[in-house]
This record gives sequence, C-alpha cells and structure tokens, in this order.
Amino acid sequence: MTDVIDFLEQMGQDAQLRHGSQDEVELALTSTEIAPELQAAILTKDQARLETLLGQIPLCVAFFPGEEEEEEEDETEETPSREPGEAPEHIGRRAVIPAA
Repeated sequence: MTDVIDFLEQMGQDAQLRHGSQDEVELALTSTEIAPELQAAILTKDQARLETLLGQIPLCVAFFPGEEEEEEEDETEETPSREPGEAPEHIGRRAVIPAA
C-alpha cells in the first residue's frame, strides 16, 4: 500500500505527471510494484475503486458548536410556570423527574 501512496504523492507533486496523458502515467506506473488492479484504478482516475482496493472508507465529520448557556443574574427569581401542553423554553433538552 505504501507504494500506491508514494506514487499518488509523487503524482500530486509533479504537475507534468498529474496533468500528463494516460500513456505517460501508464509508463510511470510500469516502473512501480503496484498491483495491476490498483494501476487500472489510477489510470481511469476511479477514486471509489481505488479506495475500495485500499480498504479505505471515506469519512466526513462535522462539529457544530453548542449554544452557550446564559448565567442567571439573580437565582432567587422564580421561573414562570407553564400551562399543560406548552412547549418548553429549551427544545431538545429533557428533564428526568424521579418517581416518588
């Protein structure tokens, strides 16, 4: 696998090879010890096939910052009561009330 990664790295750094014809890339691949299936995926620029042959899974992760909680200025203030069926102030948060 390191041969493939090394070749792709070399290809990325060498503009002539990266933008070269298929024959030039094929010629460069003949001097490597990369498996024929991998060579075919590189020549056809088939990223999905290349990832599959290398056993890699594309991974995309997104992190979204949470909202900062406001600090209460006066803790002695009472919170207003809600009518039954009224939506809570902080949607998505649940309170667990132990059974008595």
